[in-house]
Amino acid sequence: MRIILFSSQNYDRDSFLGANPPHGFELHFQQTALRTDTAALAMGFEVVCPFVNDELSRPVLEHLAAGGTRLIALRSAGYNHVDLQAARELGLTVVRVPAYSPHAVAEHAVGLVLALNRRLNRAYNRTREGDFSLHGLTGFDLYGKTVGVIGSGQIGAVFARIMQGFGCTLLAYDPYPNPAIEALGGRFVALDELLGGADIISLHCPLNDATWHLIDEHSLQRMKRGAMLINTGRGALVDAPALIEALKSGQLGYLGLDVYEEEAEIFFADRSDQPLQDDVLARLLTFPNVIITAHQAFLTREALAAIAATTLNNVAAWQAGAPVNQVDR
Repeated sequence: MRIILFSSQNYDRDSFLGANPPHGFELHFQQTALRTDTAALAMGFEVVCPFVNDELSRPVLEHLAAGGTRLIALRSAGYNHVDLQAARELGLTVVRVPAYSPHAVAEHAVGLVLALNRRLNRAYNRTREGDFSLHGLTGFDLYGKTVGVIGSGQIGAVFARIMQGFGCTLLAYDPYPNPAIEALGGRFVALDELLGGADIISLHCPLNDATWHLIDEHSLQRMKRGAMLINTGRGALVDAPALIEALKSGQLGYLGLDVYEEEAEIFFADRSDQPLQDDVLARLLTFPNVIITAHQAFLTREALAAIAATTLNNVAAWQAGAPVNQVDR
């Protein structure tokens, strides 16, 4: 079985080669992103393994199907970038990695909370330059603060458990409440109540029609003035241009992003010798109370190993005629 991995990095190569011996698949690593103009690279590969920012529109899927592809093995949990109707019509099976390490993403979200609160990025830069002053570095105790968790799946539940360990009060919003958060003493409330009552809000929900731009100009205004917003979920959960005015006015006090709606042409590459073409992202990076990481929340050894193992197990199950983790909607 020949598998081509698009948008693959050295860490993908290491983790997939490490997980492959039980299967013996022929793995081909392609650093190029999957797009209409690169789909020809998959000619002759039964299995295509894309990442979160690869394009899986109808034209791309048509190219893949015409080239002999039969399985789209996503190495991600999200599948909002896949035209599922086109995949069904073309006879392409789509499978995904529904869970890998919820701890990886949740812990990164907590890391952003701590770094923003205690101004660790600013303090680090100062001391590197010999400036050991403390002005402008005052934070707040997490103990006793109210944390709003939007999305109560595995990642949201782990994040809630960590924040409860700091002594935080938990509010949660999810159409399908997770009893694990209630067991921590958390309360499920309406979205408006969460927005208005939380000192820290963290997004852990999937991206769909109901959650696209869940955080926009209006929801930012409903938030407690000076609150902190963390997004390690999907970039389009947040209307990024609306963040700028909220930051300028002080309505939004802190912002931590690991994902960005227009990240596909920016993240996962060294662009340090090029001018940043995205004006919204460039403006966000100028704020001292903003930390942006380049979609690295998943990037732990444990998560990479789990992603590789589950992806290759998905391929093996499909090959055996008993597909698992299939996306069928």
